[in-house]
Amino acid sequence: MPTPLSPHSKPARPRWRRPVLLIAAAALAGGAWFAWPQLFGERDPLAPYQFANVQRGTVEDVVTATGTLQPRNYVDVGAQVSGQLEKIHVEVGTEVKEGELLAEIDPTVYLARVDASRAQLRNLRAQLKDREAQLALARIQLRRQQALMAEDATTKESLQTAEASAKSAEAQLEALRAQIEQIESTLRADEANLQYARILSPMTGTVVSITARQGQTLNTNQQAPVVMRIADLSTMTVQTQVSEADVSRLKLGMEAYFTTLGGAGKRWHGTLEKIEPTPTVTNNVVLYNALFDVPNPDGRLMTQMTAQVFFIVAQAKDALLIPMGALSQGAPRPPQASAAGRGPGQGRGPAASGVPAAGGKAAVRVVGERGALEDRAVEIGVTNRVQAQVLSGLQEGERVVSGLSTGGTSGSRPQMTPRL
Repeated sequence: MPTPLSPHSKPARPRWRRPVLLIAAAALAGGAWFAWPQLFGERDPLAPYQFANVQRGTVEDVVTATGTLQPRNYVDVGAQVSGQLEKIHVEVGTEVKEGELLAEIDPTVYLARVDASRAQLRNLRAQLKDREAQLALARIQLRRQQALMAEDATTKESLQTAEASAKSAEAQLEALRAQIEQIESTLRADEANLQYARILSPMTGTVVSITARQGQTLNTNQQAPVVMRIADLSTMTVQTQVSEADVSRLKLGMEAYFTTLGGAGKRWHGTLEKIEPTPTVTNNVVLYNALFDVPNPDGRLMTQMTAQVFFIVAQAKDALLIPMGALSQGAPRPPQASAAGRGPGQGRGPAASGVPAAGGKAAVRVVGERGALEDRAVEIGVTNRVQAQVLSGLQEGERVVSGLSTGGTSGSRPQMTPRL
């Protein structure tokens, strides 16, 4: 039987109390470890900021636009005579030379017309010989009558008849010669139409499209049917559409380059050659065509390719560069500035003051030799939406404030260990 407890004995403590007390003490010590710096630690003055190094590189101020590629020299090959397209001798992509046979139209009708004109011409030339013989006879009879009249051996009426016969023979001969010229002209036209039944290449180039099909009937009486297009792909024209807001920044002769989809970032360079004065309006958007040529010796550029075009307004190579976020009339202030009437991130930055013009002045905040921030005036050169060229005021490798850090906008954590 268990021994009864005496009235003066104490109950035994549970075994789990001691581990729980140890865990609570450890948690309290850890909280104190992290809370101590927040309450009593020294804050890092550079913690609220993001920094960027001044470095060398290339900066470009460009006008961007989208364009398409077209051959500079091309011709639409059509049919000059009507008929059935009997044979097409080329395919899309075929390289052709000037004068090479491209297609044939059924020549039956035109060959018959040529044969008929030639037969008629032979008939008229035979008649010409007969008329010439009659003229010669009329002239002989006229001379005989003149000789008889001189001896008073004929009548005046016979002489007059001989003269009229000679003049009539001459007139008939001239009329026949005119008919021969007319038929010769008709024959030349028929022979030309017969030649037009063979469609020849007007230039050296590449067949880029074929719009007609073999066996199709072509009718030139209504409109000139286009059979195919031949283009010289050794030089391509970039037809770029520039918005009305940017076209005033373009100048003839300025450098331009473009990239293509799938071109692995390769750049093709050219010089702006033409800005068409008449715009195209698409969905109430006014766009102007800007054109320039680019060599295509290897044939990598093809018709109707889409080009992302960059017109270089200004460029600086091997220049000192800083982010645009570092430029301001007064660089971003730390969160404590909110007590003076500005909230975090509401300093007078580029969004409020605008982008400084080339050759203008701006202010940046620089990390000094002792690690403290100092304001410094700089002269700005070429700028774009990302970077700015520094003409004076900074050295390569210096660190500038480029914005407020994420932690700095909500109170930065001190960069130090607690003191125990």
